[in-house]
Amino acid sequence: MEQYSHSAPLFETHLRSLRKIHQGKVRDIYDVDDRHLLIVATDRLSAFDVVLPDPIPFKGEVLNQISLFWFAKTARITANHLSELRIEDIISDTAERAQLTGRAMVVRKLNALPIEAVVRGYLIGSGFKDYKQHGSVCGISLPPGLELAERLPEPIFTPASKAPAGSHDENIDFDAIVKLIGKDLAAEVRRIALEVYRFAAEHARARNIIIADTKFEFGVDHSGRLYLIDEALTPDSSRFWPMTSYKPGISPPSFDKQFVRDYLESLHWNKKPPAPHLPPEILNRTSENYREALKLLTRP
Repeated sequence: MEQYSHSAPLFETHLRSLRKIHQGKVRDIYDVDDRHLLIVATDRLSAFDVVLPDPIPFKGEVLNQISLFWFAKTARITANHLSELRIEDIISDTAERAQLTGRAMVVRKLNALPIEAVVRGYLIGSGFKDYKQHGSVCGISLPPGLELAERLPEPIFTPASKAPAGSHDENIDFDAIVKLIGKDLAAEVRRIALEVYRFAAEHARARNIIIADTKFEFGVDHSGRLYLIDEALTPDSSRFWPMTSYKPGISPPSFDKQFVRDYLESLHWNKKPPAPHLPPEILNRTSENYREALKLLTRP
C-alpha cells in the first residue's frame, strides 16, 4: 500500500484532455462524461480555511490511498462513489497519467447532500466548546464532568451544515438535518455514519491509533440510493491520535495537520490570504505524519 511516485510535489493539476469543473482546498475535479468525474488529490494543504503556498510531499497520494483502503473495507456497510473505470480508460496521454499516479480516482456523478455527517467518539474541538457552554453537543446531552479529549460513552452523530467557501461549517442538530434532507434519509445517514465510524475506530485501535472524530459526505443517485462520497477517514477529515501518548485533559498530538496549525499559531499572521510559506522542516515533518498514518492504518 505504501508505494509513492517519485514525482515532485503537486500543487495543482492542468489536464488538457478533461475540463476542470472545480478546484477545492485539496482536490481538483474534472468532468469525464455524463456519469463520471475524475477526482485528483493534490498536495495542497489548507489551514484556518486558507490554502498554504507550499505543497506537502506525498500528501495527496496518502489521502487517496487511505480513502481507497476505507472504501474497500466498508463496502459491506455502505455503497461508495467509486466507479469501475480506471485512469487509463479516460486519460490516453502518458504524461498526464503520470501526473495522476496514486492520487486520482474515477467516481460516479451523484447529488451531494448539503450536510457534513460528523461522528465524534471523543470530546475535542468545537464539540468540547459546545459541551462547556451547554452540557451537550448538537442537542445531544452528555454526562457532566467530561474532560477535554475524553472518550464518550458512545459515539455521537453531530452534523454540520456546509458553509460557503471561506466560511466555517456550522454545527446543527438532527432536526435541522431532517428539514434539509427529510426524515428517512437523515436517519439513514446517521445510521451509516455511526456504523462506519465504529468499524473504523475498532480497526484503528487495534493498530494503536485513536480516531477521535471524523467527517463524512454523502450523495444520492437519481433513484435516491445513498453513497459515501468524497474522502473517507483521512487525516484531513478526521482526528487521528497515537494511542501511546493519549491522555484525557490535554489536546493529544495527532497525525493530521495540527502540527502545521501549531506552527502558524506561533507566527504573527492574521489567518487571511496570503498565507506564509512553511519552512522545510515543517513540510517534511507534516509529510512524515501523513505517511505514518497510512502505514499504521493499512498494516495487517
